[in-house]
Amino acid sequence: MRKLRKSFKTEINPTLEQRVKINKTIGTCRYIYNFYIAYNKELHDNGQKFMSGKSFSVWLNNEYLPNHPDYAWIKGVSSKSVKKSMEDGCVAFTRFFKGESKFPKFKKKGKSDVKMYFVHNNPKDCRCERHRINIPTLGWVRLKEKGYIPTTKDGYVIKSGTISVKAGRYYVSVLVEVPDEKISGNSTIGIGIDLGLKDFAVVSNGKNYKNINKSAKLKKLEKQLRREQRRLSRKYENLKKGESAQKKNIHKQKLRVQKLHHRIDNIRTDYINKTIAEIVKTKPSYITIEDLNVSGMMKNRHLSKAVASQKFYEFRRKLKMKCGNHGIELRVVDRFYPSSKLCHCCGQIKRDLKLSDRVYKCNCGYVEDRDFNASLNLRDAKIYNVA
Repeated sequence: MRKLRKSFKTEINPTLEQRVKINKTIGTCRYIYNFYIAYNKELHDNGQKFMSGKSFSVWLNNEYLPNHPDYAWIKGVSSKSVKKSMEDGCVAFTRFFKGESKFPKFKKKGKSDVKMYFVHNNPKDCRCERHRINIPTLGWVRLKEKGYIPTTKDGYVIKSGTISVKAGRYYVSVLVEVPDEKISGNSTIGIGIDLGLKDFAVVSNGKNYKNINKSAKLKKLEKQLRREQRRLSRKYENLKKGESAQKKNIHKQKLRVQKLHHRIDNIRTDYINKTIAEIVKTKPSYITIEDLNVSGMMKNRHLSKAVASQKFYEFRRKLKMKCGNHGIELRVVDRFYPSSKLCHCCGQIKRDLKLSDRVYKCNCGYVEDRDFNASLNLRDAKIYNVA
C-alpha cells in the first residue's frame, strides 16, 4: 500500500529544563536566520556572489566560529535546527529572486514564529507512545492530548517535526507516514458552498452556518481583549514618560494579550474544522466553491476586520485536504463568475443587484435568498478548475 505523509500537531508539557532548551534553540535559530539574511545583504551591497544555505553553513563552522570564540553558544543547540534555519533563509531568498515574495524580513523576538526542527536519524529517535514522545536533544516529553499521534509500536514512522511556542504554550508538530486509505462510496450529488460575511457558509443542500464572530462568547472575549490591550498600551506610555512601569509587569500583560488572541483564534479554527467535517460527512461527489479575492476584500477598510476574522483561506486549504482524504472532487469557480447575480431558475443575470439586496427577485417570478441562490449556481457551474 502506498504511504502518505500526514502531519499531527498537539500541545506538550515539557519540564522546566526542557523549556529552557527549547527557548535557547529557538533563539539561536532566530539569530542564525537573521545573520544569514544580513550577511547575504552585505555581499550584495559589495557586489559579491550570493551564498547558499549549504555554503553559509560550511563558512560558519570552518571560518567564522573558530575566529569568534564568543559565539560558541551556537554549537550548544541542535545542529539540525540551526541548518534548517539557514535553509529557510535560502528558500526566502529563492522566492524573492523568482518574484514570488518580497525581500526577506528579519525575525523579531516574541513576534516571529520561529520553530525548533528535529528529524528522524536513527530508530531510537522520534519514538512516540500514547502519552509521550521522544525528541532528539530533549528526551521524552509528555503529551497533553493522549493517543492523538500514531504510536511507533503500531508501525508508524515519524519522519520529522517541529516544536513551537505560542502564548506561553508549547506545541509539537510531527510528520508521520500513514497508509493512503481514501474513503470511497460517495453519492452522485454535488453541493455548492457560498462563503460570506452575514453567514459564514450557505450550502446548496439547505444548511446554513452562522458567523461565529457574532456569538456572545466571542464578543465577550474581544471586549476583554480590548481592555487588556489598553492596559498594555498605558504601561508602555508610562515607561516612555519615565513613570513606574516595570518590564516584568509589561511582559505579564503582554502574555495576557497573547493568550486572549490565541483563545479567540482557536475558537474560530475549531468552528472551521467542525463545519468542514459536517459538510464532508454528507459524502457528496463534488464540492464547488468560489475563488474569492480576499486580498482585494481586505482593502475595504469597513470590511477588512470582518473578512480577516472569517479565515476564508484556511477554510479552503483545510477543505481541499479533507476532500482529498475522502475522494471528493473540489471544484473552484472563477472569481468573476456571477453566482449572486445569476437567476437559478431562468439563467438571467441581474446586473443592478446591490450588496444590500439580501433577497434575489427575478423578472421570471423567482424569489430566493441571495446567498442560497449563489450556492445553487455554484453547484451547477459548468466552467471550473479542479483544486
